[in-house]
This record gives sequence, C-alpha cells and structure tokens, in this order.
Amino acid sequence: MTTPVPSTARPLADRHLLGPGPCNPYPEATLALAAPLLGHLDPEFLAIMDETCDLLRLAWGTDNRRTLPLSATGSAGMEAAFVNLVHPGDVVVVAVNGLFGQRMCDVAARHGAEVVPVDHEWGQPVDVERVVSAHPSPKIIAAVHAETSTGVRSDVAALGAAKGDALLLVDAVTSIGGIELRADAWGIDVGYAGTQKCLGVAPGLAPFTINDRAFERRVERPSSWYLDLGLLGGYVGEASGAGQRTYHHTAPTAMVASLHAALQRIAAEGLENVWARHAEAGQLLQDGLEEIGLELFAAKGHRLPELTTVRVPDGVDSADVRRYLLEKHDIEIGAGAGQYASTVWRIGLMGHNARRDRVALVITALEDALAHA
Repeated sequence: MTTPVPSTARPLADRHLLGPGPCNPYPEATLALAAPLLGHLDPEFLAIMDETCDLLRLAWGTDNRRTLPLSATGSAGMEAAFVNLVHPGDVVVVAVNGLFGQRMCDVAARHGAEVVPVDHEWGQPVDVERVVSAHPSPKIIAAVHAETSTGVRSDVAALGAAKGDALLLVDAVTSIGGIELRADAWGIDVGYAGTQKCLGVAPGLAPFTINDRAFERRVERPSSWYLDLGLLGGYVGEASGAGQRTYHHTAPTAMVASLHAALQRIAAEGLENVWARHAEAGQLLQDGLEEIGLELFAAKGHRLPELTTVRVPDGVDSADVRRYLLEKHDIEIGAGAGQYASTVWRIGLMGHNARRDRVALVITALEDALAHA
C-alpha cells in the first residue's frame, strides 16, 4: 500500500488586487465559474457564446460581426491582430509611449513587417501628428489606448480621423469596460483586449473585434493556425455571414460563462454609468494620493482613472512598501515597468474595485506602509 503524500496546500489569502491587473472579479463572474460545466458544442453553451459576442459589441462600441472572445490572454489578442494582418514587408507605424507599444513593435516585426516606431517619453500621450506623418503610406497604424505601463490615455479617435487608408489597430486591454471606447465611431479597424482588468473577469480570454475593411485585407493563410481569424470566425458562426458554425477548438467554456456574467452585470448597470464610476474612483484616488504628499507620474489631463501611476518618494524602497502592503493589509499594488520598475507604483481601481471604499482602503494602507518605510 502506498503512503499518502501529505498536502502542503494552504488556504489562499483573500487579496485586494489593486495593481495593474488582474483585479478582483465582479461577484457575478466568480459565481459563474462555479456553475455546472457545459461542453463546448452544447447548445446551451453556444447560446452563451452568441450572447457574449453581442455583449462584447456593446463593450467595444461596434457592430462588427467578427467580435468574439479569443481563447487566450490579451497578449494573444495582440498576436492575432498582427499575424492576420501583416503581409511580409508591410509598413506598420507604431506609436510607442510605454512597454506595450514596444511589444507591438516586436510582434509586428516577427511577422515580417517593416516597423516604423514613433517613440514618446513615457508618461506622455501619443502625439497624433507625429504618428500619422511618420510614413507616407503605412498599411497599419498601431497604438495603445490605455498604456498599462504608464497610466496614460491617448486620443484614439484623433488617430482614427487622421489614419487615411491605413488600418487602425488598437490595444484596448486596460480601457475596455473602464473608459469611453467607441470602435466604430473612432475608426478602429481591429482591436484586442483582456478580461482581467476593467471587465472584471479572471485572466484567460482576449475580447477581439475586426471590421470588414480589415478582414478583407487579411493574410489568406496566416502562419498561426490557432489564431487564424477566418477559422475562428467559423467557430462563432461568422466566417461567411451565413451563420454556419464549424468546429475549431475546445473553448474554455467556464471562462466564457464568467465573461458573459460580467458583461451582463456591466450592461445592467449601464456602460456609461460604469465609465462614470471608474472616473469618480480614479479622481478620488489621485486627489487622495496628492493630499498625502505623493507625486503622480502620468501627464495631467491624460491620466487613466482605472490605473494610477505614482512616483515612489526619495529614500523609500518600492519593493519593501509593496511587501508590507501585501503582508499586513492583503493589498497588491504593482511596481513600475521598464526603467521605472523601482521608482513608480501602479495602483488599479478596475471593474468591481472601482469603488469609493477601495480608494479609502488603499490610501490608508499606503500611509501606514510609508510610516513604516
């Protein structure tokens, strides 16, 4: 008889996830994960998938037929956008004002693009004029709407108005469900996002949208089978417009059900009301941080309400403060990114955490942590 192996598992801490993501999910999203599991071709699940795609159209502000949750994280959404749209030698202009703009350059280059980066100082929004004048005839202009590494919002609508014949490709990972986003009105041709931020769901899906204009210019046989949008569109019944559904892969049915529940929660509150709730919480947090003597990092007038970047005071060890918050208050905030890893904190109020009580909680805890620094 074998000897049982003793378990080393411990109860998980009940964390307040107030960093750059993931956030604490909406309760409805968490409950949906515990519902009985459905098969990926079960008619009940297919109905949930169809409703999820409809609700994602609301969140994106689009009527695009090909709007769906990719079975992968937001980074795979980025990969899907470029692998389906970049033909070898295509000129891709990328607005770079943080880590994820840099990542766009890397991904586009790996798929054969001639990348033209337009670099900006981190903490500043995208300069639309510089971006659209960087090349006379780009095939794609790419930008991050809400730069997660810096807490900055850029004017995607202005880029859409000035894009010319180029396709506008937008990273909306941190913006969708948190701030105004209107894909059709702003001229966004293709966009990708993630579930773990303002949509208030666990990480694992990439909400994606592509309009007919971009789909018609796609690579006919992209190098990725899994991320081929023609095949994926067939899975959600949108490939030909005839509604014929074809098998592609085993979808993460519990995650789709969780996203469905969160999107229903957002729709019931009203999308614009959700945006307003994020705006209020973010402003309260930023005002409160300045009141206790901290300096904000992102450019004034372009700060994200859902993700606030704050400079670490001189003489304070960033990691020690974050460790104290985690151990004493069960609060997670994020370090900075890139060259600002030890000099900036990132504090998120996303989805279910975009509330007044979360503001008071994190400011009080941060004051305590700084007093012990």
